[in-house]
Amino acid sequence: MAQLEQFTAPVHTVVSRMRALEASLPERDGVAVFNHVYLTVTEEIDRRLNAGEFPDPGAAATLDVRFAERYLTVAEDGCPPACWRPLLQFRRHPGVRPLQFALAGVNAHVGHDLALAVVESCRTLDCEPADLEDEFERVGDLLVAMEERVREDLMPGPDLLEVADPLTHLLGAWSLERARDAGWSAARTLWALRGLPGLAREFEDRLDAAVGLTGRMMLTPLGDRTGHRGT
Repeated sequence: MAQLEQFTAPVHTVVSRMRALEASLPERDGVAVFNHVYLTVTEEIDRRLNAGEFPDPGAAATLDVRFAERYLTVAEDGCPPACWRPLLQFRRHPGVRPLQFALAGVNAHVGHDLALAVVESCRTLDCEPADLEDEFERVGDLLVAMEERVREDLMPGPDLLEVADPLTHLLGAWSLERARDAGWSAARTLWALRGLPGLAREFEDRLDAAVGLTGRMMLTPLGDRTGHRGT
């Protein structure tokens, strides 16, 4: 148990930082919407670590903390890579709906940050990506469950979200499971390129830009529930 506490203490630290952000941000702020969702997932990971549900709690905690720290650096310091810039730019736009904010954050975090967190964790633990695959999948399963809950909590009701609603088409064009699979492939590619820093950096930059482009499209102003159209 003492060993487990050593592994889980850093997770408590990132949870505390997310709670501090939640207390400091306006509820309607786009980053606050994503932060609330991500806090819920990180608390669940922390609970499962304490319950002994991860076969390798040290690896799981390392991956979770490295992953969370990438988001927290953006939220606290405001120096974002390209994948996070659309959310920061549109975080207070009245024509962007909460569901868009939440999923744009998930897109940036899973599409870009997760791959880099895997590579960082491998360096920290002196292991190969294959050694973290079980932890990656377990964290990924929680993220998929999170996306389902987000859609249930933030999706407008059937009377407001019709087939013709642009939000229907926007959300149907993106999949967290596909983003997670792409993130794993990106992590393996970056690890394979670790001896070629120039190519690795180029690949990372292109990944960052591509995920940022997707995020910008996800945040297309659609208007609020009253029918107001964003500009």
